[in-house]
Amino acid sequence: MKKLSLLIAGGIGYVLGARAGRARYEQIAGLATKVKNDPRVQDVAHQAAETAKAQAPVVKDKVAAAAGTAADKVRPSHGSDKEDLEAQLNPDNVALQDNPYPQGDLP
Repeated sequence: MKKLSLLIAGGIGYVLGARAGRARYEQIAGLATKVKNDPRVQDVAHQAAETAKAQAPVVKDKVAAAAGTAADKVRPSHGSDKEDLEAQLNPDNVALQDNPYPQGDLP
């Protein structure tokens, strides 16, 4: 009996919440559309877009410089990349074994 009461109460709450939720959603969506269509908001959006277009070359140069600096820190200063990586690996690692897969009967 408790489960049936719980299911009925949950069903009623779901139906009432869905109706109120849809009405509230329509209210919020209408307000958002009204704000979006406001000429003052559109003017500010156009100004922000123009500023972004004007600053794009400056940002591009800064990002390229930062990427170059980061790449220099990551690149090894000597030797080949493969030799450096092999030196850093554990010698018992299966990646350095000639045949990492066991052959024959297993115990």
